[in-house]
Amino acid sequence: MNFMLLDIALLILFLVFILIFLYVRRKRVKKEGVLLLYGTKWGVNSIKKFGEKHRKFLKRISHVSIWLGYALMAGMLYLFGKLLWIYLFNADAVRAIKVPPIMPLIPYLPQIFKLSFLPPFYFTYWIIILAVIAITHEYFHGIFAAANGIKTKKTGFGFFPFFLPIFLAAFVELDEKVMQKKSAFAQKAVLSAGTFANILTALAGVLLLWGFFAAAFAPAGVVYDDYAYSITEVSEITMLNGIALASPAYKDIESIMKEEGNVFSIGEETFTKVRGLSKDKELIALYYDSPAVKNELYGPIISINGEQTRSLDEFTNVIEQYSAGEEISLVTKVDGTEFMYTLVLQESPENPEKAWIGIVFYGEQKGFIAKFSGFFSSYKEPHVYYEPKVEWFQFIYDLLWWLILISFSVALVNMLPMGIFDGGRFFYLTILQITGSKKKSEKSFKWVTNFLLGLVVLIMIFWVVQIL
Repeated sequence: MNFMLLDIALLILFLVFILIFLYVRRKRVKKEGVLLLYGTKWGVNSIKKFGEKHRKFLKRISHVSIWLGYALMAGMLYLFGKLLWIYLFNADAVRAIKVPPIMPLIPYLPQIFKLSFLPPFYFTYWIIILAVIAITHEYFHGIFAAANGIKTKKTGFGFFPFFLPIFLAAFVELDEKVMQKKSAFAQKAVLSAGTFANILTALAGVLLLWGFFAAAFAPAGVVYDDYAYSITEVSEITMLNGIALASPAYKDIESIMKEEGNVFSIGEETFTKVRGLSKDKELIALYYDSPAVKNELYGPIISINGEQTRSLDEFTNVIEQYSAGEEISLVTKVDGTEFMYTLVLQESPENPEKAWIGIVFYGEQKGFIAKFSGFFSSYKEPHVYYEPKVEWFQFIYDLLWWLILISFSVALVNMLPMGIFDGGRFFYLTILQITGSKKKSEKSFKWVTNFLLGLVVLIMIFWVVQIL
């Protein structure tokens, strides 16, 4: 049976169950803002016992939780700024991503928007991950509160009725009167505890992912990054589609280019397809007219003439056995389906003595985000395509991958200094500690919240404009 159909059936059953549950328990459901809240006493005694029993330990690690909160707040503001820059000044990236900048992570999001760089996101993943993240997040709020003598009055779940009752949220209701009497340090410890739990969940997910991957996956092919290309000045192009050119500007070649099937010449070298342009359109990146481009090679390469290529070294060793002009049979694999190509090798532009397919492998990527991503995929050998030893192992791997991503995302977003997040009150307490003035703190809190909300609106406007 197709798993997607089974997953959709589970989603429908879940919706029906929640609707019936809310109707039967409607007397215990109250509306608060845009949420429907269902309060319980589940876990209250456990929270109290754990928090009081480990009071000393929790107070010690409160320092870690608070400083982590500041680090996450700084990181989220940095990412917010990067997001703003992209949506204001990088229209191509916005059109490629397509997803609205303010978009909740709903089941099937990558499938709906055809985001091939993300694994599928099923309802099954969503409900499991939501339960893990929400429960640990709120439980940590409760135990850190108990360690500081703040009572948890009730626990419960929230529902967003505007989207049908599918978007769940967990909550702990603390004794706010007691909370406000506590020191700023104690309050910040309680507020940052939820994100602390999310980070611990993500790190536990990373360890599980590394161990599971080592046991459940095996190398099966080599992954290349792009077709081979060259960056040159537009004025260096000597011929385009059979028309001789002398020091052309971009507008000259633009008038000659076809929608498809362009052939560029620079001296004796031939190129096809434009990869990209500099902003001033003086530099142009062109793909070589290579075997890979001619045959529209796609997917990880798993064998050449029957010899497996499970790593970059194996791929290089196999290719070195052949010379330019020889024909090879190359197999790639995409979504479990194998594709066979027949290629005639060419001389490498950089080393004519070597046979060449026309693909490139990038080295270490620069930038904080690339290094951060690289660290959490360091368990993989670069440029290697892995396959699960058993088909359903991929399901578990993707689940763990999403758990890590969403845990980090929730931790970051929750520390944004806006009124609706824990980071908002955390920011208010920080300003209060610095200034000692409630008036200045409230004014700063409102100003930052309104400023960030204004930027959110601005980003959404630019998204609409650039998509249209």
